Amino acid sequence: MIIGVPKEIKEFEYRVGVVPAGVRALTEYGHNVLIQKGAGDGCRIADEEFAAAGAVLIEGNEEIYRQAEMVMKVKEPLEEEYDLMRENQILYCYLHLAPAPRLTEILLERKVVAIAYETIQLDDGSLPLLIPMSEVAGRMAIQVGAHFLEKTQGGRGVLLGGVPGVSRGRVTIIGAGTVGRAAAKIAVGMEAEVHIIDIDQRRLAHMDDLFGNRITTLMSNYDNISTSVVNSHLVIGSVLIPGARAPRLVPRDLVKAMEAGAVIVDVAIDQGGCFETSRPTTHINPTYITEDVIHYCVPNMPGAVARTSTYALTNVTLPYAVKLANQGLQRAVSEDSHLAQGINIYKGHVTHQKVAQALGYQYSDLSDVLSD
Repeated sequence: MIIGVPKEIKEFEYRVGVVPAGVRALTEYGHNVLIQKGAGDGCRIADEEFAAAGAVLIEGNEEIYRQAEMVMKVKEPLEEEYDLMRENQILYCYLHLAPAPRLTEILLERKVVAIAYETIQLDDGSLPLLIPMSEVAGRMAIQVGAHFLEKTQGGRGVLLGGVPGVSRGRVTIIGAGTVGRAAAKIAVGMEAEVHIIDIDQRRLAHMDDLFGNRITTLMSNYDNISTSVVNSHLVIGSVLIPGARAPRLVPRDLVKAMEAGAVIVDVAIDQGGCFETSRPTTHINPTYITEDVIHYCVPNMPGAVARTSTYALTNVTLPYAVKLANQGLQRAVSEDSHLAQGINIYKGHVTHQKVAQALGYQYSDLSDVLSD
């Protein structure tokens, strides 16, 4: 198979879809890997390292898309790439289609096979290709929130850990999944007062086992959310329903009731955000103020620590890429039900139920369209 890895063009996205060790793994099986020149510059991986691993360096992304049977990248294609995609081509990357109707429309029109990292799901409900980036984003969320709480950044001027004789900063984390757990780890380490909210009693019990009386766990309902949000200096949104739009759990009136200079970090912004006041931002302009509250809503947070994120991402995406390349699409997905759940679009059909529901498309069962 010919695998193409273009340079990411999303604003301030510094990750790359594969590392040299991944190139070597694919080429050792006899596959051809095309890497756009400069694709690894943002995470300090030189073209020469890719070439030494067996990659062929290509000048522009047009040629990558023209030749590649599978395009392996990090973030979803942008408008400049829409016309480059072609029928039957496999697109393997993060897609987050539920809040992206235009991209979904294009993928359907181009009749590509769109495999979303974020919806490949194991039997226990875990999302293996999302977990490492969720770990990064969760840890960063507290780091970023603490920074913007500083008065010099427009924040309330609160130190999360406090000092002797002064109350600690209060952090509320909505969602106790991978992001929430990672955020809690850093917040507890900074000695903040930490409240964690989730709808799953088992997750709350797990968090209690991990952190004991260093955190307070609360069942997700309006009363607990409203009390915690209004009284917090930093609120982290980390809810996720695989493939679906994030639920809006915090309405504007609760944001308005927060203290001036408090900070919201909406990690769920990739899937539309869980605060009514959230809208996507960028690494160059990461925040805005609404209702006197600072909002940080950068969809590609892990891109800020691109080298760590790229290596962590390749660790989990590569085994599926090798399977697709070695076995071909049909055999790979027929033998691996977890990988099959990653196929959101198949040659003009929406094959992920949550995406279809979110955007109003007819859902097609993958097994039916594969046999057409």
